[in-house]
Amino acid sequence: MKRKLKLQMQISVDGFVSTGTNDDQTWVTWALEDIFQDVWDLSNSADTILIGRKLAVDYIPFWQETFKNPNDPMFAFANQIVNARKIVFTKTLEKSIWENTEIAKGDLVDEVNNLKDQNGKDIVVYGGTSFVSSLVENNLIDEFYFYVNPVVLGKGETIFDKLKNPIKMTQVKSKEYNSGINLFIYKLKE
Repeated sequence: MKRKLKLQMQISVDGFVSTGTNDDQTWVTWALEDIFQDVWDLSNSADTILIGRKLAVDYIPFWQETFKNPNDPMFAFANQIVNARKIVFTKTLEKSIWENTEIAKGDLVDEVNNLKDQNGKDIVVYGGTSFVSSLVENNLIDEFYFYVNPVVLGKGETIFDKLKNPIKMTQVKSKEYNSGINLFIYKLKE
């Protein structure tokens, strides 16, 4: 049985994941106390994290630094991220500069399908925008976890800009949080 590739992404009401300025996400409603359990559960369902190089250079060091402080409220989550197997997809890095991190430079579809065929828990992808857009374009994501923030950006970057054909989905679950964030979970329609 193949492992699933699950996407977790913060998204605006109008479908943008970034304002387009240095992957800016100052618009995100950072209500971790509100959504933390669901974020934790998703992360805990996976043992492998996929990430694009552009996001990796900030994301991985952030969690490594957080992991150094056992008193940080995000320590347990940092522990999970730091100790998980991470695969950074890149065309420019020649070797990994982070612990528990591998570099993937081959064909995206082949690399991801190879990972899905391996034994283990599911796989989660956190971003960045252009990397996730390529995964969507190649129909590689099995489940989408969209945290819809109560904000309209009007413009920005979307992960659906490379689609050539519609993707039909089935809604698995929805949940409203006190912060105004809504979680929508979709899987590919069979």
